[in-house]
Amino acid sequence: MNNIFKNIEGDRTIWAIVAILAILSFLPVYSASTNLVYVANNGTTTYHLFKHAFLLFCGFFIIYAVHKVPFRYFSGGSLLAMPLVIVLLVYTLTQGTTIDGANAARWIQIPFIGVGFQTSTFAGLVLMIYVARYLAKNKDKEIIFKESILQLWLPIAIILMFILPANFSTTAIIFSMILLVCFVGGYPFKYLASVVGIGVLVLTLFVITAKAFPDVFPNRVDTWISRVENFSNQDAEEGYQVEKAKIAIASGGITGRGPGKSIQKNFLPQSSSDFIFAIIIEEFGLVGAGTVIILYLILFIRIVIAAKSAESIFATLLILGVGLPIIFQAIINMAVAVNLFPVTGQTLPLISSGGTSIWMTCIAIGIILSVTANKQKTEHKEIEENPLDVLHEAIG
Repeated sequence: MNNIFKNIEGDRTIWAIVAILAILSFLPVYSASTNLVYVANNGTTTYHLFKHAFLLFCGFFIIYAVHKVPFRYFSGGSLLAMPLVIVLLVYTLTQGTTIDGANAARWIQIPFIGVGFQTSTFAGLVLMIYVARYLAKNKDKEIIFKESILQLWLPIAIILMFILPANFSTTAIIFSMILLVCFVGGYPFKYLASVVGIGVLVLTLFVITAKAFPDVFPNRVDTWISRVENFSNQDAEEGYQVEKAKIAIASGGITGRGPGKSIQKNFLPQSSSDFIFAIIIEEFGLVGAGTVIILYLILFIRIVIAAKSAESIFATLLILGVGLPIIFQAIINMAVAVNLFPVTGQTLPLISSGGTSIWMTCIAIGIILSVTANKQKTEHKEIEENPLDVLHEAIG
């Protein structure tokens, strides 16, 4: 174990924030798991606690392993992973899992360990690296829209079309993050506007087709529409989850009811994952909510600093591409819990219980740390190669 700590590299602040978020997750996950036990009749609270601990332990091992890989390897790796992503997404859609008649084909089961693998999360991570790779390779070239359609937007469109039928919110997040990274990477704004227009048109056609042929193409379109309508219409009756989340938040006050004393966890569906922020507020009040927000804010600042100080355009875009979705997802999860966004089904990174959502976040963190570790090695090498600089600084 000591050897592992000695070999930890990269931004130590990011390491610390991730560790703190993971540690803070145990109490709310353990407390909220009573909903799974007594309402859904799924296991015991001890089982869910140890499962969460196992997932986090594997997650930190993933971070450690990934941050040891030179970040330049992820460029070619994304290209090789694209066909695998498409195969996994197609396989996931063919599972035909439904909830109340709606398509919920988001997961495939990992054999032996009983953990669900959400292929759309993996696809989003690969796509962000692929986009960073494309923009970096064309940084000194004039981008021609027709050429970029085949090289950039067609692979993106194919993957997003496989994610869309079962998971609109993830599709929207990935697409938004791609647009942001492309904008930062210097992709012409007029072309981005065209891409947004095409995307809106395709989404409209998909919704119309899905509504016209609901039996041929089962989907969650009705669920999306109803959630948006209920959120935008002040006179509409609030959904059950939103109502219980509001009660939980209102009960929290400044310091909360106390660890494990949440009442709404027994009534609020997905209280240990999608709505765990509401449980945190109920049990730890505004103090607990503020602590979580501050930690994500610090993580965001460190990601921006790491991106700004990166040594290449690919490194900068890579950090933004895999790092900003973590922050964006956290914001969406917290906004849904306090009824600022319609229900999306997004988890709170590194805090919510789950499977691959934790691991994919850990891979992203590992990639960021790989870039920062490389910069530290470069700076250390420059100091070793220029001992006179050290002497000059000491004298000066």
